[in-house]
Amino acid sequence: MLNFKRNDLCLEDVKLSSLAEKFQTALYVYSKKQLLENFRSYKDACGKETLICFACKTNSNAAILKLLANEGAGADTTSGGEIFRCLSAGFSPSKIVYAGVGKTAEEIEYALKNKIFMFNVESFEELAAIDKIAAKLKTKTRFAFRVNPDVDPSTHSYIKTGKKGTKFGIPIEDAVNAYLNAKKYKNVEALGIHSHIGSQILDIKPFKEAALKIKKTISEIEKNGLRIEYINCGGGLGIAYQKSQKAPLPSKLFSEIFNVFKGENRKFIFEPGRSIAANAGHLLCKVIYRKKSGGKSFLITDAAMNDLIRPTLYEAYHDIIPVKKSAAKKVKSDIVGPICESGDFLGKDRMLPVLAQGEYLLITCAGAYGAAMSSQYNSRPMLAEVLVDGASAKLIRKRNSYKDLLFNEM
Repeated sequence: MLNFKRNDLCLEDVKLSSLAEKFQTALYVYSKKQLLENFRSYKDACGKETLICFACKTNSNAAILKLLANEGAGADTTSGGEIFRCLSAGFSPSKIVYAGVGKTAEEIEYALKNKIFMFNVESFEELAAIDKIAAKLKTKTRFAFRVNPDVDPSTHSYIKTGKKGTKFGIPIEDAVNAYLNAKKYKNVEALGIHSHIGSQILDIKPFKEAALKIKKTISEIEKNGLRIEYINCGGGLGIAYQKSQKAPLPSKLFSEIFNVFKGENRKFIFEPGRSIAANAGHLLCKVIYRKKSGGKSFLITDAAMNDLIRPTLYEAYHDIIPVKKSAAKKVKSDIVGPICESGDFLGKDRMLPVLAQGEYLLITCAGAYGAAMSSQYNSRPMLAEVLVDGASAKLIRKRNSYKDLLFNEM
């Protein structure tokens, strides 16, 4: 929902420069309209037997989660803390699924006591642990084995999760035996099958390839007298971070997946995150200093790698836009932060107008894996977050103070 009104870049109907002046920078800003529009593109494209679980690891702000819970979303969680956040935000436990390769006994117990819908189980030992804890609590629960289909989604190596040799799931060739062996446990019920092949995927083909492999596996499982009711296809649909990129629509993803299972009586779960949150949020920052060194020009901002780690960690590209239109000459610049690391950059070799000290820049599409992955490295306080709704803006996370840096320290 970014748009220029005369010379001012706005988020919905609010000038970004006014947000910077009111709430100070650096600052995360979110569009309520964009967030809900993105979620509804999934909700409106799927059938009644499909549960859309927001991958809350992408953005776990309480206000963002509450908006999605109120829309009827489910939640894809990967820790006990995420389950706690989602329950606190109003998600129904019956719509919470729980993945992750390292669930602790305490986390499993917490999930069982809160009666979440399903565990996505990633190892044989994990299933044994869940059964043992469920027995202690005198309860039963449902699960889906996360199956690794050995599909290459052609994305960054750090976010490939469905290839052979990654830590995620069980090998697809072991899936049938896994389900048969699970029958010996009395406190867990096999309700579905799960796969998730990676993130920032811009091609439907890997999703379809994984679905075809899962279909074949289900057929082998059901020949042995078991029934797979739910197919959890994970998430991973990417967004267009650059103008040269084009992201598939959720309706296209659903069409391809549903066609694979055409004529079968199945229920589906999808776990989108980035494609709901990423382009709904942005990082607003200010130019502190300008300098030239070694033949390069640098814009030093008050945002840094601790606020947005993706460019450093994944060599990820985020478009960077001045919040005021300018007729000034453009120069090639690196946009960097104040942290004592050469890896502290937000963008390299960007053609931007010559900017004065104190002018504002917007790092776009940072709503997913932005604030959620931020830290206090270099003892930099966590940023404030603001939600824009039409012409109004509301603080949804206070900026930390220096005193907050010592919170819980003895």
